[in-house]
Amino acid sequence: MLNRASQTQDCASRLAALEGLLHKGPLTISAIQDRVLLASGSMTAAIDRLEKRGLVVRKSTSSDRRARIVQLTQEGERIAAEYFERHAKDLEELMSPLSAKEKQQVYGSLKKLGLLAAQKLGARQPVQERQ
Repeated sequence: MLNRASQTQDCASRLAALEGLLHKGPLTISAIQDRVLLASGSMTAAIDRLEKRGLVVRKSTSSDRRARIVQLTQEGERIAAEYFERHAKDLEELMSPLSAKEKQQVYGSLKKLGLLAAQKLGARQPVQERQ
């Protein structure tokens, strides 16, 4: 059971990294982990696995040779886009019985929970609520 939880966490870490890179573009590992509230070692391991699968590459930056940015490969971008498009459709279908008002309430509640979780976990940077 512990192994399954570890695998689930690893998968979630990789998906979170893909999501951040897909929507924000190339980022440092620390910027990715700040977005998804993971420990440095967990995110580095997730990026290592994505890199081995050919979904991301690490590149040096011109401004700081010590800093490395992580960028999606074409294959990584394709897979991430397909996954999140399918995920959005699944969520839309799941919420289809709800009225527009109920959907807004669910969204608001989930957003609030996310902000509270970020505060509780001590996010390094303040999490901003999007309107």
